[in-house]
Amino acid sequence: MEILVCVKRVPDTADAEVALRPDGRGIREEDLAFGINEWDNYAVEEAIRLKEKHGGAVTVATIGPAESEDVLRRCLAMGADDAVMIDEASFRGADPYGIARGLAGLARRKAYDLVLAGALAGDDGYGMTGPVLAGYLGWPHATLVTSIEVEGKKIAVARELEGGLEEILAVELPAVLTIQTGINEPRYVSIMGIRKVRSKDIPVLAPADIGVGAGEVGENANLLRSLGLSTPPAGAEAVMLKGAPAEVAQRILDIVKERGGVA
Repeated sequence: MEILVCVKRVPDTADAEVALRPDGRGIREEDLAFGINEWDNYAVEEAIRLKEKHGGAVTVATIGPAESEDVLRRCLAMGADDAVMIDEASFRGADPYGIARGLAGLARRKAYDLVLAGALAGDDGYGMTGPVLAGYLGWPHATLVTSIEVEGKKIAVARELEGGLEEILAVELPAVLTIQTGINEPRYVSIMGIRKVRSKDIPVLAPADIGVGAGEVGENANLLRSLGLSTPPAGAEAVMLKGAPAEVAQRILDIVKERGGVA
């Protein structure tokens, strides 16, 4: 089974103080740590497990700056066979449609059976790239996938629905799947493992190499345009209630009544 996994280098904002850029169209990234997108990490692990069970090869790919090489080498250390980077220059500022167009061009270069991607990216959270990629390729797709079983020329996938429900689908190959967190437990990547793949060649492809013409991608070709980011307005401060337990309880009840909580 030939599998292509699309990955992305994103900033880690979980425990960081996030500040907007002066132009209001992004966040300041100077002091942020970067790494593989969390959902993509699960996608890479699932691809490697499918390879270990059914044979074949796993290729990881990204559209990003030169620093994205670290993410690709981490994927190689996990067990991916090959990695490829698409030069970011022409894609700078591209929306999910432009990114998907580039990835579709890459996917057409080889007879892949399956393309995996994270369900969404931790930076912009669109959740669109996988489905749009499937549309460009003309392949079936499933999103928020939580399990994959290969059944000959088809795969049986479980996907997460709202309300704790799960849907089981039979999907013809080739197909595109977007992977939900929790589908597996991504393996630990050691420093020694990364050192072993340090010399692995990672080709960098130009847009022409993947059939993308000048002006077809990038900010000027976007179908979606970001008008700006803003921080949410500060809410009212918390009210600290003091007094005896009975007094505090009565005050809480009064507040609930004042706000329409009880008649």
